[in-house]
Amino acid sequence: MNNQALRDPWPAQDIAVLASMRLKEAGPRPADPGNAHEQRQEAAALGRALFNDTRLSRNGQVACASCHSAGKQFQDGRPFGQGIGTGQRRTMPLMGAAHSPFLFWDGRKDSAWSQALGPLEDGAEHGANRVRLVKTVQAHYSAQYQAVFGPLPPLGGLPDDASPLGTPAEQKAWSAMPEGSRDAVNRVFANMGKSIAAFERSISYGESRFDRYADATVAGDGRGQEVLSPQEVRGLRLFLTKGQCVTCHNGPLLTDHAFHNTGIPPLDPAKPDRGRADGLRKLLQDEFNCLGRYSDARPEQCGELRFLATDDPGQLAAFRTPSLRNVADRAPYMHAGQFATLQQVVEHYAKSPEAALGHSELARPGERHAERQAIRLSAADIQDLAAFLGTLSGPVVQSR
Repeated sequence: MNNQALRDPWPAQDIAVLASMRLKEAGPRPADPGNAHEQRQEAAALGRALFNDTRLSRNGQVACASCHSAGKQFQDGRPFGQGIGTGQRRTMPLMGAAHSPFLFWDGRKDSAWSQALGPLEDGAEHGANRVRLVKTVQAHYSAQYQAVFGPLPPLGGLPDDASPLGTPAEQKAWSAMPEGSRDAVNRVFANMGKSIAAFERSISYGESRFDRYADATVAGDGRGQEVLSPQEVRGLRLFLTKGQCVTCHNGPLLTDHAFHNTGIPPLDPAKPDRGRADGLRKLLQDEFNCLGRYSDARPEQCGELRFLATDDPGQLAAFRTPSLRNVADRAPYMHAGQFATLQQVVEHYAKSPEAALGHSELARPGERHAERQAIRLSAADIQDLAAFLGTLSGPVVQSR
């Protein structure tokens, strides 16, 4: 490669990092061992129908697509998810979910199919209950379900409304059901999630201007580098250097898939969100996790779950690193929409405030820090970084 041909020269080590950040480096979406049906067209077709069905909610008005709107990058643009009630966190987009070992802001789910089940029974989202959901599948999707998963279990004699997570009356009705009936309902419920995950697998990010710039830089194509403006390139240099963004936002999806406390201010200082600390507990107790009886995985295929560190104090008030792909198109930002603009996000990291709960990983000016240095950015730097983040937007692609 003739580095002199480049409009924007880069050190060899930075070119290697840019190459690793290209979307094509993500490779094929990894198979989920817990979902044996995720690549079947019939499962995806059923999942698409379930994803858009408002009958899977207590009031008949909320579907998965209500918060994960195809017209809004499969999220909703709100600070909090809005179902039959108002949630407590921001809706995350679906693209890239197949690459992440843990889902939701607190990582309380370890697969796309298990994640899809949570909102169905959440009181602020769909607000439905497990038995009624399964009876809805029986009434409206029997043929499609059986084409994928085989015969539906007999559901006669069951109460209309019962769930281990519902109202006190629904929980009582669930407890009164025979164990075999509860297992049969759980099996169909899990398969609903597996179908929805099969549909969601078809949704992915498309390449952005940044990807074209990185390709040109790797190829020594100075003309190709013109896809980014000088300001955007300055922002990219900051992203890789003193902005320290690449520390967590790395790889082709621009996330390390990990959880970090970066001192994001809680909406209610009297009740700060415990984030990953509570998410871990919920994950380990979840009957639909990778090691559960409704997973298709063998225990040795659940390494992420089997070897979790449960005593790490750094998980307190830590939240999942979101992908930065298409980030400029989905304000507001952070787990509860605390910031309205990308400039405010970058300003937060430059200020490095103390955490309201737990300990922020960000270094503060004058603080001795084992792993980081304080982030020092000028007002112009903040504008340049925000401009670069706008280059990460590309189309949302549906493969089927």
